[in-house]
Amino acid sequence: MASPFPGMDPYLEEHWGDVHHSLITYARDQLRLLLPKDLRGRVEERVFVESPPATRRPLVPDLRVFERKRKSSPKQSTATASSLALAQPLVMTLDDPVTQGYLEIREGGSGGRLVTVIEVLSPSNKVPGEGQTKYLQKQRELIDGQVSLVEIDLVRAGHRLLPFPVERLPEEYRTLYQVCVRRGWKLAEVEVYRVPLRERLPAIRIPLRKTDADVVLDLQALIELCYRNGDYEDDLDYQPDPDPPLGEKDVRWADALLRRAGHRTRSRSPSSTRRANGRRKP
Repeated sequence: MASPFPGMDPYLEEHWGDVHHSLITYARDQLRLLLPKDLRGRVEERVFVESPPATRRPLVPDLRVFERKRKSSPKQSTATASSLALAQPLVMTLDDPVTQGYLEIREGGSGGRLVTVIEVLSPSNKVPGEGQTKYLQKQRELIDGQVSLVEIDLVRAGHRLLPFPVERLPEEYRTLYQVCVRRGWKLAEVEVYRVPLRERLPAIRIPLRKTDADVVLDLQALIELCYRNGDYEDDLDYQPDPDPPLGEKDVRWADALLRRAGHRTRSRSPSSTRRANGRRKP
């Protein structure tokens, strides 16, 4: 079955790793039949490790232990292991590498020219850290290389990566989600698509080469595939509010929507949402 939300389902952010990779793969599959015969869509990925800023330092050993051939019998140790009181270490778990996928459109053949990059943003792209640093570096390289860039932002966490203050946007374009398109041959322009919570996700134009016609990417079809193929109808719990929380007006709207669809049995009010959020994030 389909999500109860008409467009982006905010509860899918709980499973963003799976949704993110699925969106990239489904976008490639959708565009495959639309691209000119000499262009190819290829899924690529970047890998990084997210760590707190204080832990980012070069790892240089203070003591090196080498294995070498023994020339004489070892000297008697002044203390044996059995006579020492062993200190107990604190065992820390290292952060797992984060893998982010994105879609490249290239000319066919080995080493074909990069034409367009489609990015589906993740929270790590939108908050300070290694993920954002690497993403902004890649963004600058694409712009300098006159490669078209499509940025699809369907997560509410973090801050928008607009190349201008958000206040410059008309109020109707300051939507909960957003899509930005930069054409490689029009570096001074940014195309912004409004993506409200309460509406169907838009079909957007994907630029290719300057001489090619745009192709259309249907975002709603992609998110519906993610919901259905991921069996999220059985896994998502619509009783609590989503995290990050919605605004007061959207809380009331989502509550009525979910109760009508039979996904929620008790009503949620903005005041109860604030109390719940306060307990969740003291």
